[in-house]
Amino acid sequence: MQTRASRWVREAIQSQDSYHVPDVADVIKLDAMENPWSFPPEIDAAWRESLAGIALNRYPDPVARDLHAPLRALMQVPDSASLLLGNGSDEIIQFILLSLAAPGRTVLAPSPSFVMYDVLAKACGMEYAAVPLGDDFSLDLPAMSRAIEEHEPAVIFLASPNNPTGNLFESAQVEEIIAIAPGLVVVDEAYQPFAGSSFMSRLDSCPNLVVMRTLSKVGLAGLRLGILAGHGEWLDEFNKLRLPYNINSLTQATAAFALQNWDVFQQQIDAICEERKRVLEALKAMPWITTWPSQTNFILFRSESQPADTVHARLLVDGILIKNLHRPGTALENCLRVTIGSPDENDTFLASLSRSA
Repeated sequence: MQTRASRWVREAIQSQDSYHVPDVADVIKLDAMENPWSFPPEIDAAWRESLAGIALNRYPDPVARDLHAPLRALMQVPDSASLLLGNGSDEIIQFILLSLAAPGRTVLAPSPSFVMYDVLAKACGMEYAAVPLGDDFSLDLPAMSRAIEEHEPAVIFLASPNNPTGNLFESAQVEEIIAIAPGLVVVDEAYQPFAGSSFMSRLDSCPNLVVMRTLSKVGLAGLRLGILAGHGEWLDEFNKLRLPYNINSLTQATAAFALQNWDVFQQQIDAICEERKRVLEALKAMPWITTWPSQTNFILFRSESQPADTVHARLLVDGILIKNLHRPGTALENCLRVTIGSPDENDTFLASLSRSA
């Protein structure tokens, strides 16, 4: 029987699934690329004090102007580039796609990559073209070039470093894609703090390039603050679809405080990178595990002796939640992704995983 909702909700929406976040408690949570540390005690009190004077009965600054200068300095945004802030990167992706959506237009991205490119493209009524990565998860430039010629995409998303594979794409290949793209190219640098490399300096010379960043991965996932940098001719249009007051007052104040104390976060980033190296070496020592290099705060690995579903379930019994990426018949078959946690969390994960062989 047709319901009123099924009559009126677009078929493209009805055919999709909601984004699933596991409802779990009392586990070591290594599934969502979060920083395992919060504000250290020496600055926690100062942070709380910085929130005391916020007038919650008033709307926030509509453009979060106090954040622009410190974000530009931290992320080395060229003076010629504009800046636009979103309620997380997801909102930025959404208003980019809403701005470019039109009948017959296509979004293109490598595969596998960040799932929300696909989800939001289809939600906006656009076609989505996924170009498989190489066997080592590098960009297949000939395949990308053919797809660009065939689809003439309105926008290309390149997550570099890439989620869920963890690798940084070769700069020369990204530059080639920007050069031949007929429309916009979004380089998503959500994991840039763990890699060091950036396309931010190319904004001056690449008028069809925008660079996206976030504060979520470095320890501020609860804020939901995404950053987009690029030429004003693009961002001025995107800004028309940015919802009013999209960055709330608590987020603005906390982000400002964090940027003033960035050395604390940089120390945590450095510690995560050191732990990443240690965890990767431990995984490589397990003969039934295949790993790939990572320049993010997570590691992708494949179970060669046990189904990924089995490994995932056994870890959960031990109170450890990682991401099960298993998709039969794809490059991610029997693959799992673990976020780098604290040293104790990582030790617990590795001990539990070793018992799953």
